[in-house]
Amino acid sequence: MAKYDYLIVGAGLFGAVFAYEAKQKGKKCLVIEKRGHIAGNVYTKNVEGINVHVYGAHIFHTSDERVWQYVNSFAKFNNYINSPVAIYKDELYNLPFNMNTFSKMWNIKTPAEAKQIIEKQIADLNIAEPSNLEEQALSLVGTDVYEKLIKGYTEKQWGRPCSELPAFIIKRLPLRFIYDNNYFNDRYQGVAEGGYTSMVENMLDGTKVLLNTDYFDFIKDNPDIASKTVFSGMIDRFFDYSLGALEYRSVRFETEVIDTDNYQGNAVVNYTDAKVPYTRIIEHKHFEFGTQPKTVISKEYSKEWKKGDEPYYPVNNDSNNALYQKYLSLAQTRPDVIFGGRLGAYKYFDMDKVIAYALDTASRELNG
Repeated sequence: MAKYDYLIVGAGLFGAVFAYEAKQKGKKCLVIEKRGHIAGNVYTKNVEGINVHVYGAHIFHTSDERVWQYVNSFAKFNNYINSPVAIYKDELYNLPFNMNTFSKMWNIKTPAEAKQIIEKQIADLNIAEPSNLEEQALSLVGTDVYEKLIKGYTEKQWGRPCSELPAFIIKRLPLRFIYDNNYFNDRYQGVAEGGYTSMVENMLDGTKVLLNTDYFDFIKDNPDIASKTVFSGMIDRFFDYSLGALEYRSVRFETEVIDTDNYQGNAVVNYTDAKVPYTRIIEHKHFEFGTQPKTVISKEYSKEWKKGDEPYYPVNNDSNNALYQKYLSLAQTRPDVIFGGRLGAYKYFDMDKVIAYALDTASRELNG
């Protein structure tokens, strides 16, 4: 007889939410995690009194009242508003693209002036049917915004020229003709006070967790450990890449402590010039309005994923999505396994979306 009702693979948000919901229903769960810590990519650790977002900036934002109430039952959130800036050569611009951006770029003041410039640039290009990302972006925002704020950053993110990327990656580029630097439109926004690790700890309270434990090694020695498995790892890896490997993007971080109280004056600064090798610099203290005497920064470098790297997000182009659908069909042959999370569902989830997905998955499974 199985020792546990559920073996949960991965102690990130998806696994932790499922574990908490299962525990509330009296189910016995074992969580295993291949890394040496819980919380997946939202993991934070304390350095110099600063909560460092080890795997990149995580600002929680949602318009889903249910999800907002849920996360606030595990952590207190501050009132941080994501307002990144972009540096192109020696110029600095506010993001997202709004009247502050346009005013700086063209020395104008009114929405009518901005619209006139953008519409003229788009008309001059005369792109009827965009055939790649470059043409798509140009047809949406015109030449100046594209060249200074999109082109170099996007090419670093994806590791290839915009002219070789499919148009669908950018379905829309919101242009705000108001003076508003709030990156998100959601009703609720903030950062977990004290870091996200303690939030996930609270979700996993009372559930056994094994760290530094690889599922594929563990299951060989413990094939009957649980009645069902909740798997939030890579779905193609689960099936031993039998239908081929899905593509992912990975990210490399260079993090350092700097002996100054304020390095760049903002939590997130994008570097949109292709000649700068990193995509952005994160200064972690600003997520929680820190006043520590030192600061911690992380430079982010986007890179192609290869086996052995940490996958960060899927490359959802047509060929990968078609391959994922085949893996999904294969997953139907394993009713004892529930796939989920960013890697298990092969989908780029924001934090609120993965929590909603985990809650819905748990509800179907536990109340079905």
